Amino acid sequence: MKYRSFRDLSDLVTKSLHRIPKDVDLIVGIPRSGILPAITISLMLNLRYAELDRFLDRRLAGTGQTKQHKGLIGDFSEARHVLVIDDSLNRGHAMREAKARLQHLAGDIRFTFAAVYVVPDGKDEVDLAFEILPLPRIFEWNFIHHVYLQHACVDIDGVLCLDPCAAENDDGPAYVEFLLGASPLYRPTQRIGCLVTSRLEKYRPQTEAWLERHGVHYDRLVMLDLPSAAERRRLGVHGKYKGEVYRDSKAMLFIESEQAQAITIARISGKPVLSIEGQQIVGPGDWSAIAPIQKLRNFGVHAQMSDSPLVSREALKRRLRRVLPGPVYAAAHSVGARLLAATRGAG
Repeated sequence: MKYRSFRDLSDLVTKSLHRIPKDVDLIVGIPRSGILPAITISLMLNLRYAELDRFLDRRLAGTGQTKQHKGLIGDFSEARHVLVIDDSLNRGHAMREAKARLQHLAGDIRFTFAAVYVVPDGKDEVDLAFEILPLPRIFEWNFIHHVYLQHACVDIDGVLCLDPCAAENDDGPAYVEFLLGASPLYRPTQRIGCLVTSRLEKYRPQTEAWLERHGVHYDRLVMLDLPSAAERRRLGVHGKYKGEVYRDSKAMLFIESEQAQAITIARISGKPVLSIEGQQIVGPGDWSAIAPIQKLRNFGVHAQMSDSPLVSREALKRRLRRVLPGPVYAAAHSVGARLLAATRGAG
C-alpha cells in the first residue's frame, strides 16, 4: 500500500515545476482533487487559475491584490497555453472527459495535460506525469472516501471524532456525555468494513447511537470487552487488541489515530497501518514472519486493487481500454457483459 500526504503532494509539485512548459499562462484543475495541485502550481508560478467548469464558462479565479505583474493574463481571451491537471490518473475517466470537453477550444488554445500520480500503464494518457505510482495507493485527501474503506479496519477516537480530553475521560457521566456528543473529525462517505475501537463494550449503545446520527455506515463494530477503563489502562492492551482483530480479518488496511499504536498493530497483524498522527503507512517490517502469510491469505482483496491484468479484472479492463480503439473496446465490453449475465442466469 502506497500513501501520499498533502506534504508529499506539495513537495512533489514544487520539485516538478521545472517540467512545466515555460509558456504556460493558465492552470486549470480537474475537480475535485485536481484543484489541489492546480492552485499550488498557480501560486508557485504566479499564474492565473481556473476550475475546469469555470474555465469552460470563460471565467477565471481572482488574483488578489499582491500577485499582479505585467505577464499575468487578464481574462480567458488571453489564454494561449493551458496546463490541465488532476491529482491522479487510474482508470483515466476524468482525464478523457476533460479532453473531450476541451476539444472545441483546441484550435485557439494549446493544452498540456498532466497528473501528479499516474499508474504505470496510464502514462501515455498525459503529457506530464509527475510520479509513476502503482496500485494499491491511497491519499490523505481521499482516504476517508476511498472504496478501500470497505476492506479496512478503522479506529473511532482520533479518526471519526475528536479524542476525549482528560476531564471527559472519567469512565462515568462526563464520558457518557462525550460519547453522545463527540465532535466529528473525518467524515467517511464509504461503508467501513470494520470499526475497531478501544472503547469498552458497555458503551456500545452510546457509540452506535453516535455513528447512526452522523451517518457512518459499517459492517462490524468491535469493542474491548473489559469491565473498566482502569483495567484497560492497567493491561495496556490497546494496540495488541486492535492488532489481533486486524490480523484475524481479511481487511487490507487499518486506519489508526496514534503512531505508537499503529506500529504495534502492524507488527502483530503483519499488515499495513495508516497512522493519522504520523501521516504515513506503517508496515510490519521486512523480517515479519506473518506478513507473507497475510499477503497470501488476502490475495483476493489485493488482486482487486492491483495493476496486473493477470490477477485483476479492473486492471485488465484498464489495459484493454488503452490499447483497443474506442468502438472495439465498447463492442468487446458489451459482449463480455452479456456473456457474464448469461452465465449468472444459468447458475
